[in-house]
Amino acid sequence: MTNFPLPRIDKDPELKKLLLPYCRFQIGDIWEDKIGKHIIACIDIADKNSLKKIMDGKEAVLSIQDPPYNFVAFKETNTVKFINWCEKWVKNIYSVLDTDAFFYVWLGADQKNGFSPLPEFMKMMKSVKFKSKSFITLRNQRGYGTQKNWMSIRQELLYYIKGNPGFNIKAEHTDIPKILKGYYKTVNGQQTENIERSKSANIRAGNVWVDIQQVFYRMEENVNGCYAQKPLKAIERIIKAGSKKNDIVIDFFSHSGTTLIGCEKMGRKCFTSDIDPIFCEITLRRLENFRKTGKTGWQNSNPFAKEIINDKKLKSYLTKKYDYKI
Repeated sequence: MTNFPLPRIDKDPELKKLLLPYCRFQIGDIWEDKIGKHIIACIDIADKNSLKKIMDGKEAVLSIQDPPYNFVAFKETNTVKFINWCEKWVKNIYSVLDTDAFFYVWLGADQKNGFSPLPEFMKMMKSVKFKSKSFITLRNQRGYGTQKNWMSIRQELLYYIKGNPGFNIKAEHTDIPKILKGYYKTVNGQQTENIERSKSANIRAGNVWVDIQQVFYRMEENVNGCYAQKPLKAIERIIKAGSKKNDIVIDFFSHSGTTLIGCEKMGRKCFTSDIDPIFCEITLRRLENFRKTGKTGWQNSNPFAKEIINDKKLKSYLTKKYDYKI
């Protein structure tokens, strides 16, 4: 289905109601990959017993988490309750990681509200056992807020460790361009610039990533209906830096299933979950679609295109509310 993007599923309760009958997941369900690689579960990450059931005694070497920091799921709560909830699942994750492991978490900063919840989350992390390593900034290629403020073009990625894991130095070789002049140094009596002192046109990855495109509708990896989808390239960089083939990588806010696709491409095992059956279904469909077609997303189509065509109620709802021509 071309040129037919789904609206944001998380903001449309009626659409969620119409899509639920096509989901193979209910709360508590666990899907295990037939070839023994991945697990997708529909659970609450704050429930430690459910987490242990997924892991079944196994331990992960890498955790990549993208909680709903835009507060879509917390309309009736406040920052304190949000952070208390975060502390629960952070401690749960710590308990299922290997002795030496990596922990990455995407977190936003509301510029109009004291940059919450980023500073509160960082303060909370000082009270748990993870050790801070870096504060990574992902530069979006498109921004917002250009009228009365500096354009917002960044996403925050916090990087912590448990124990003393081995960082894969090869992951630092990237296609990040040398875009800044400066750092003068005298070589053979002549001053040279940073971009002149190496044969390579690129630099090692630091904690500012300027080479990764924000996901938008014209990209193959786009999953319509999902919000704040993280770029596959960013996830793959993290996976390469913090794991080896056949290692277990965990992501308990699956949403569009990007971590699972990254693991599938790079030969890792992904144990992932989401509390919403629809996003569990999207994650599974994305894996199935990738294995069948080699495509990482749906671009201008969407995961439920066939159902929308054949379901009169679903078709009618989308046509009336969003004026879609189906």
